[in-house]
Amino acid sequence: MTKAWKRLGTWWRVRTASAGRDAGMSTTEYAMGTIAAAAFAAVLYKVVTSGTVSKALESVIGKALDAPF
Repeated sequence: MTKAWKRLGTWWRVRTASAGRDAGMSTTEYAMGTIAAAAFAAVLYKVVTSGTVSKALESVIGKALDAPF
């Protein structure tokens, strides 16, 4: 076996061994992800329900419904 193959084998063993230790998110990561998703949803809700965006959406829907076939 050549030196390169031995190094590759060592590299592969190290990578596969470390992959098992980090199997998923911890509780704090879930909590931070949930908080970030809720904050993003709140901002998105505020943007979509603003007057400017509501008028634009109504305009687009109105034009789509009044389109000639």
